[in-house]
Amino acid sequence: MPRWKSFFSQHLRWSSPVTQALTLSVVTFCVILPLCCHRLLYSYYFIKSMYLDSMSEDVLQESLKRGQDALRFWQSAPTPTSSRLSDVSQRPELLVTVVTARRNEGWDFHYLLQVMLQLSRLVRSCGEQRCAEVLLCDVESGPQENQDAKLLEAHFKVIRRSPQEQQKNWGQVNTFEREKRDYVFCLRKGWELAKPRNMVVLEDDALPRLDFFTVVKDLLSRRFALQTLYIKLYHPERLQRYWNPEPYRILEWVGLGLVGATALLLTFPYWNPCSFSFTLSPSHLLFFTLYFMAAAELLGRHYLLELRRVSPQLYTVSPATECCTPAMLFPGNASLKVADYLDGSFCVKGNAKDMVIYHMARTIPGERSHSVEPNLIKHIGAYSSVRSNPSRPKLL
Repeated sequence: MPRWKSFFSQHLRWSSPVTQALTLSVVTFCVILPLCCHRLLYSYYFIKSMYLDSMSEDVLQESLKRGQDALRFWQSAPTPTSSRLSDVSQRPELLVTVVTARRNEGWDFHYLLQVMLQLSRLVRSCGEQRCAEVLLCDVESGPQENQDAKLLEAHFKVIRRSPQEQQKNWGQVNTFEREKRDYVFCLRKGWELAKPRNMVVLEDDALPRLDFFTVVKDLLSRRFALQTLYIKLYHPERLQRYWNPEPYRILEWVGLGLVGATALLLTFPYWNPCSFSFTLSPSHLLFFTLYFMAAAELLGRHYLLELRRVSPQLYTVSPATECCTPAMLFPGNASLKVADYLDGSFCVKGNAKDMVIYHMARTIPGERSHSVEPNLIKHIGAYSSVRSNPSRPKLL
């Protein structure tokens, strides 16, 4: 018998682990995962050409409806006479400062009104002992008012620059530097007003999730919070994949593969409906480790992270990533330190405030920064207030 026929007859019969491994891989990665994941936005199998436009439009319409509902709510809401959210107490355990500016595009989505409505509901759900004080920081320096912030003045404490400060800030500086100065202003004014023990700064398109305060409270109770400059509460879902320069994700990825492979191989002696001949040998362990790693990455790490929402204790904390500052937690007086650090840098394109904070936390001795996953906010701002926008924004 020719050598190649001998090889195929030996290794390609069903009882051969090689045949079983090849068949399992083809069925999993070419049939099952494509069928299950082709509509999942953050999966490698997502078919953009078929679903991205319609999904983006659905999300825009949902946000528009939520914004219009929030507008009607605040327009008809009576001015509170007791337990007003506009009464910011001194030395609160947590101060939430929402930074807002007028949007020239997408103004009918009323992102700020959506965020403040969600915050007010979450704060009131805490009972008589409020879980946070809420402050609105309106940084609009243009000739037109921020109408949404104006509408909320009867319900929340609103801080703004004086006319002299507005003219000074509206000088010949680029968008990224102006955005940084606005952020520093809100950090310092929030501290001066309330002297909070901890501060959260949200941008006006960062919609808190229902467990927002529960998880923040749990984070602040952990030992690491006493030794960190900031904790990021949001990272873009499209950047949450395992295949990433972040070293901890590679370790997490390998660990997931090893645990899944070991558990499966230990199960086969007791439950093996397909009559697999795999054993807990090094070669089979290596195959299934790679198998589970590939399946997890192709499915999408974002969807695995969502399983952690079962309990605040399951949220994972890791070294901070570079991008984005829609939601930041500053333990202790760290907000003042961050304001001072930012004041010492000039921001330009490619070196915006998120990059400045990230590099400072990595280069200044003794400073640390962290991120929490999954996200504690939903970023609803399809239209930016500081950057150019497409006519109809897309999810990706």
